[in-house]
Amino acid sequence: MAITDDLRKTFSDPTPLYFAAGTADLALQQAKKVPALVEQLRAEAPARIEAVRNTDPKAVQEKAADRAKEAQATLQSRVNELIGNLDVDLKKLGENAQDLALRGVGVAAEYAVKARETYERVAEHGQQAVKTWRGEAAEEIEDLAIAVEGKPEPVAEPPKPAEAKAKPAAKKAPAPRKAATPTTKKTTPPAE
Repeated sequence: MAITDDLRKTFSDPTPLYFAAGTADLALQQAKKVPALVEQLRAEAPARIEAVRNTDPKAVQEKAADRAKEAQATLQSRVNELIGNLDVDLKKLGENAQDLALRGVGVAAEYAVKARETYERVAEHGQQAVKTWRGEAAEEIEDLAIAVEGKPEPVAEPPKPAEAKAKPAAKKAPAPRKAATPTTKKTTPPAE
């Protein structure tokens, strides 16, 4: 019974659909920015290509070699420093490993919370997008305006079927009468 309740709850939850709608809406918003980026790249491309053509290959090679030497020296000094500071004490290494594992669990939990919050924000955005697509956002704004400004004079609406049954028959308006049409009355013979 619990499995069917879980399945029913899972299939009746609209949040994943709102998430998909929100993702589609955000993707559409980002896609609208692409033409401007293409124009910007098209405008900047000739200058960049010219700069590459005017670059001396030997100068680029020398800069790369200098950077590689600096990186190698930095890496060598860090490795030497790490080896010099390495504590051979197994207990301390175990504590460090445990501390790192706990930090990893904490970071994973933090990322899970952030992912859930992002999921909920995108789903909420999707829900608003769906309401906008349906035109429901305008109805909510109208309801908000009524709440702020006060209710306009109520318009008499016909009672709903459930309300009509609850009211006594004496309060109902009489139904208009139809013109009488001649009908023949059938008589039944008296029972013997």
